[in-house]
Amino acid sequence: MNTNDLIHEFIEYLRFERHFSNYTARCYSADLRQFVETLWGQPKAEGQGSDHGDGGGGVATLPVTTIKEKILAVAAEDIRTFLAHLNRENYSRSSTARKLATLRSFYKFLVRRGYVTANPVITIRTPKQEKRLPKCLTIEEVQTLLETPSDKDLLGARDKAMLETVYSTGVRVSELVDLNFDDVDFLSGMLHVRGKGKKERLSPIGQTAMMSIKKYLTIRQEDPRAAGFDSKALFVNKHGKRLSTRSVRRKLDKYLIQAGLDPSISPHTLRHSFATHMLNNGADLRSVQELLGHQSISTTQVYTHLTTGKLKESYDQAHPRASEENWQAQKAEETADQKNWPVLAGNGASEHPGSVRPGEN
Repeated sequence: MNTNDLIHEFIEYLRFERHFSNYTARCYSADLRQFVETLWGQPKAEGQGSDHGDGGGGVATLPVTTIKEKILAVAAEDIRTFLAHLNRENYSRSSTARKLATLRSFYKFLVRRGYVTANPVITIRTPKQEKRLPKCLTIEEVQTLLETPSDKDLLGARDKAMLETVYSTGVRVSELVDLNFDDVDFLSGMLHVRGKGKKERLSPIGQTAMMSIKKYLTIRQEDPRAAGFDSKALFVNKHGKRLSTRSVRRKLDKYLIQAGLDPSISPHTLRHSFATHMLNNGADLRSVQELLGHQSISTTQVYTHLTTGKLKESYDQAHPRASEENWQAQKAEETADQKNWPVLAGNGASEHPGSVRPGEN
């Protein structure tokens, strides 16, 4: 077994037993190969030239069998050396944390399969993450963006339907391009979504988005090339093939420029905007978590930081001491209430009706 076999076995485990997407599995594979090449250089077959060449990581290139032995003998100090390299190369904390998580999972897998007896990453602390709030569009900006595509032709109608669908349901762009015809239930107004880790969910879809999809499908069916289009994919490119996530990004960039909006906005920003606007309008956190397909509610809680404006507005309106105006209004209201309290016979005192005991009135 060589290094590639170890990594390959782990990646196959992620794909077929853990049901990770191909994209996620490729990211894990790239992280592991970077770790190997940084510490020991590019693996080479036995007898392939000198063992003293530069492997790109500042160390000699070693035979595959030697590197395999080193992988299985990795200690915490080797992990720290790799992290120091990432720091010198100015990797962000989030990227470093992801690569460390990859190594942690890899060695946990090797322990379970009996290749090593201990996980060398278990003593390494994950770098503290920067707290970055997701970017969010205002309702007015969303409306401007959604009204930009023209639905008079096939591609324009498709783009409008895609943008409406993302904002209406909060789906990821990978989930959007994975949609098929039979995933849209026009009768019940629900969308069947295949999410991360092969998890599936049903998501409500609004009438506006449904109408946009219907119009797109009508134009698509009338297109003379329709017979050659992908018969399953809901959204297809000009050649009739299933649309890619990169194509969705390019289309969004085009409409952002036309609408005069921030060009750094991504398809994921519409997802963030969906969640934030839902919470601002009274949706509970658990419902938004389910709609977004988040496994942990802590992932959804980041959006509560974006709704503080609405929270502050509610506080200012409801709390008597939020402002001097509120305080004076509360005192005036209490004074008016006291004047309407009944006067008890005998002492002429004004008293709250709730304080009168039975038999005394």
